[in-house]
Amino acid sequence: MAGEASPGESSGHRTVPSIPDPSSPLTASYTYHSPTPTAAGPYILGVDEAGRGPVLGPLVYGVAYCPAAYEDTLNELGFADSKVLTADTRSSLLDTLNGDPTNLGWSVRVLSPQAISSGMLRRPPVNLNRQSQDATILLIREVLQKGLELSEVYVDALGPTKPYEAYLTSMFPGISFTVTAKADSKFKIVGAASVAAKVTRDAWIEDWRYEEDLAADGTALEDPSMNALWDSPRGSGYPSDPKTQAWVKSSLDPTFGFPSLVRFSWTTIKVVLEKNGHATEWIDEGQASLVKAFETGAGREKDRCAVTKDLSIKSIASL
Repeated sequence: MAGEASPGESSGHRTVPSIPDPSSPLTASYTYHSPTPTAAGPYILGVDEAGRGPVLGPLVYGVAYCPAAYEDTLNELGFADSKVLTADTRSSLLDTLNGDPTNLGWSVRVLSPQAISSGMLRRPPVNLNRQSQDATILLIREVLQKGLELSEVYVDALGPTKPYEAYLTSMFPGISFTVTAKADSKFKIVGAASVAAKVTRDAWIEDWRYEEDLAADGTALEDPSMNALWDSPRGSGYPSDPKTQAWVKSSLDPTFGFPSLVRFSWTTIKVVLEKNGHATEWIDEGQASLVKAFETGAGREKDRCAVTKDLSIKSIASL
């Protein structure tokens, strides 16, 4: 099921090594690492992401790394901010990343839409900045665990640069960190990371497999009822895109909500659910007796259960 390509881009599908099984739905976050480069270090590494703002699909963090001595060669390979490149150029550059395994390596952390939303809606919430930070740290740590020595790391900024720079330095002493806006335009190694992240995300989006089309045993349903609606053009996935807005509205099942492609924690999605979804009232039949067991105050102390009295527990919150 193909999503709509941006103007001037190729919509053809290709095999991307960071997607282990294109025929299976994305249901959980995962990490992919290319073969470990064998050239002598120290190495430089760049960090960038793709898909932070859209209401659809995964957020992908990418890193690329090469020996510091290889940087002059890297600068001639054509890497840049992936957003200014065509889909065909990005695909070609990913082939370049894969084409010199002695000197070049890359990794991605794919955060599924379900994981993003579940994190943001849990209590206490794990906001998108924290999830992004955790993905960055995980990728750097796992590259180090591959036995590579990192001397410099360049990170595309999430927000204020200096506090994040200081935090990463405290996490990885001995590595020089540079956190800056538009790092994918300033440093070719970050541009390479940007390409890895963008190609991976686009491949997932363009050939998205809906887990809702599968039965409990993993076999395809004979008559997936929402396919016609879900197959309509999705646009860029950004909340401001009229095509994305139209897809979101048409893809809502009033009872069951949206397919798992959608980040249900986004305000845009919550508004559509509130306006067009069936209202639901959750009733816990034991709630009244539970509250009564913990209540204190004039005339109510006698109703409290013995355990709460003995443990001096005066409210559910104190648990």
